[in-house]
Amino acid sequence: MAQGVVEGIFLTSISKEPMEGVSEAEALAGRGLRGDRYAEGAGTHSSSDPGCQVTLIAAEAIEAVARENGIALRPEHSRRNLVTRGVDLTRFVGKTFRVGGVLLRGVRINQPCLHLEGLVGAPGLKAALEERAGLNAEILEGGLIRRGDRVVEA
Repeated sequence: MAQGVVEGIFLTSISKEPMEGVSEAEALAGRGLRGDRYAEGAGTHSSSDPGCQVTLIAAEAIEAVARENGIALRPEHSRRNLVTRGVDLTRFVGKTFRVGGVLLRGVRINQPCLHLEGLVGAPGLKAALEERAGLNAEILEGGLIRRGDRVVEA
């Protein structure tokens, strides 16, 4: 059984603005995390696409980018909502999983982009994140997500 933990939660209400770390966030079914750009319809990629509701990335991927490419990427600079540890997020594509009491469905692997590279100001970041830029997910059942919550298959 795939199992991990939430190490960080990051939100921003406005596209292109810095992400802020919070200790908990309310997941709104079919919308996103309360106060985040995607729930508010203000994200760069906001649309009716369920894959834009919440994004996740593994802390191990962020660490690998630093180790292998010399790019010191802070978790909030990944522009992902949830930073996890100890779970292979790619396993959740097309499957349901829980983050704390919240039920999510993995929609697709997140693809790195030049937009992110430009916001962070780290040349080479797009290439460094290939195949490990995280997961886009849909919120099926809302609730609170807290740092330290378990990430498990449903």
